[in-house]
Amino acid sequence: MRLQSIRNATMILDYHHHRLLLDPYLADKFARPSYTGKSPNPLVDLPLAVDEILRDVEAVVVSHLHSDHFDPAAQAVVPKHLPLFCQPDNAPVIQEYGFQQVIPIVDRCDWNGITIRRVNGHHGLGEVEESMGTVSGFVFQASGEPTIYWAGDTVLCDEVRATITTVQPDMVIVHASGATWPVSSGERVLIVMDAAQTVQVCQLADPSTVIAVHMESLDHGTVSRADLRTAAVQAGISPAKLRIPADGEVIEL
Repeated sequence: MRLQSIRNATMILDYHHHRLLLDPYLADKFARPSYTGKSPNPLVDLPLAVDEILRDVEAVVVSHLHSDHFDPAAQAVVPKHLPLFCQPDNAPVIQEYGFQQVIPIVDRCDWNGITIRRVNGHHGLGEVEESMGTVSGFVFQASGEPTIYWAGDTVLCDEVRATITTVQPDMVIVHASGATWPVSSGERVLIVMDAAQTVQVCQLADPSTVIAVHMESLDHGTVSRADLRTAAVQAGISPAKLRIPADGEVIEL
């Protein structure tokens, strides 16, 4: 199993002899609007050329349709014939983009020896979740392979805890930028995990390896890689337990 963190939530997963592209966000640096007024997004360049990112990809998984997870640049260049797995609510829209093999996952599906199970998440709680909409995480399982739980754009919630406890994955991938969004009071509230929640995942998911991505690429993030490492060290969590890959870095299990 080989996981390459590209940028934000975009990853390449080599799993059970197949290559999957997760949440493709392929915009050029500063080509997309700001979320906070601080800076256009994304904040950094892709670490690889788009052709290299797409090379040998056999399927795509899209966790939800926010533009930092499946942006117009990706919609234009990802090959339309590839199988594309998504949450059910998003399938009609993705089909309108011209994708020919859109496979909505209600609960689970099997593809080339890989079982992909969908898990609900909460892109924030309360008022903010209504504006964020439905999001999903996914569990990947295959014979002879580690079990991977990609939690996606979610705060730490009952569904995440239950999946870690019942599935006991070998790897948990979390979005750990501490991104926030404004609510009617003017307060900005958490919409993905921050450092404290990521530490809690590490403590709950023992002996899983936790991978923190979706960091330092958007202007509404509040947690840097250095911030997260500091919080982990203070909690007694080792670098081997919590991996915080740089853009382009490869992790193998």
